[in-house]
Amino acid sequence: MTYPNQIELVKLQASAVQACGLLKILANSDRLLLLCQMTQGEYSVGELETMTGIRQPTLSQQLSVLREEMVVNTRREGKQIFYSIASPEALAVLQVLYQLYCPKDEEK
Repeated sequence: MTYPNQIELVKLQASAVQACGLLKILANSDRLLLLCQMTQGEYSVGELETMTGIRQPTLSQQLSVLREEMVVNTRREGKQIFYSIASPEALAVLQVLYQLYCPKDEEK
């Protein structure tokens, strides 16, 4: 029996796998913190270290994971590497998380 508006199971399963992959990436507090900062723009490794308090080698390790998973873009300028969010899906989830968990100005 099929229902109106029923999502095809194969498509739903594929979407669930993709969503789980993104959620696994976001489920690390250091990566989430880095990505939250990057929602505001592009930053160098040094700037990210200063803003987040995440120190080497943890910072490099987490940025590598984000790069390998194609969640961030990198741009080299001289000796500096700059990072920005590449994934529209990650950005959309981060925006929802911000609305749910980040304090509003009047709540501070």
